[in-house]
Amino acid sequence: MNKYSYTTGEERPVEVLVFRMDPTVVDEFIRVDHEVWTLGEAHMEGLTDIPFLSKEVWLDRSKPGEVTIVFVWDTQEAWDIVGITEFQKKLQAEFDSRFPHPVELIAAPHEDSHFGIHRVTRFERIEK
Repeated sequence: MNKYSYTTGEERPVEVLVFRMDPTVVDEFIRVDHEVWTLGEAHMEGLTDIPFLSKEVWLDRSKPGEVTIVFVWDTQEAWDIVGITEFQKKLQAEFDSRFPHPVELIAAPHEDSHFGIHRVTRFERIEK
């Protein structure tokens, strides 16, 4: 029997980034993104907890070379701390040195909505 949980009343900010690149480098992009961005932001010096609740990478098989990254942040304040310009520049420089292929940010819906996208409910299966 499957078990589920349902959470309501959340107000978790969501970041969505959509990138385009040569389909042959997608796996490398995902690996380097995890090693640099995910772990870098998760373990930012001075933080006591990981500032985001989850990070997912989505691929649309009908659009080879397109990668969508979705963060659910704990709070807007936590997201803002990680967004400090100097810290972001440091991570970007490291990413660029390890991923030498062209990559284009083609969408950032959270910016289009002025950071208005939020997760307000969550229904999920609880693993056995």
